[in-house]
This record gives sequence, structure tokens and C-alpha cells, in this order.
Amino acid sequence: MHTTHSKEKLVLRARRLVGQIKAIEQAIQNDKECHEVFHLLSACHGALNGLMSEVVEDHLLYHVLGPKGKVSPKQAEAAEQLMDVVKTYLH
Repeated sequence: MHTTHSKEKLVLRARRLVGQIKAIEQAIQNDKECHEVFHLLSACHGALNGLMSEVVEDHLLYHVLGPKGKVSPKQAEAAEQLMDVVKTYLH
């Protein structure tokens, strides 16, 4: 799998998400104010989108452009443009 080269970084991001989900659960259980829960949800949403962005970028670089790095300048530019759109959409 292409994510193995950045596995540690992705696992750390996933673990942070687990912590954020637990914080949301605790906030709800402890009857925190709505705005506090919204803030936690927003942070979790941003973290999940960041993880998604990294996995999409890895997929693009490994499966679409290829792991060998034999990419034309036009392909590299198109990939960069696509990632800009994905990052904008996710954030």
C-alpha cells in the first residue's frame, strides 16, 4: 500500500482524531455549552479533512502519477492544480 511510507504520520493524525472524538463525547456527557461542542466538532472536522487531504495527495502521487517519478511537467502541474482544488474544498 502506498501509505506505508508515511504510515507513522498518518497514524498520529488518526490518533489525534480519536482524542478529539473522545473530547466531543465528554463534552456532550458533561453537558457543556453548545458553542463549546461546536468548537470541538469544528476542530475534529478540520483534522479529518487534513488527513483526507494527505491520503488523497499520496494516492495521486503514487497511483495517478506513479511511484517512479517519471512525470512530465504538464502532469506535475495538473497534479498540483488538482491538489490545490482538493485542499481548498476540504478546508
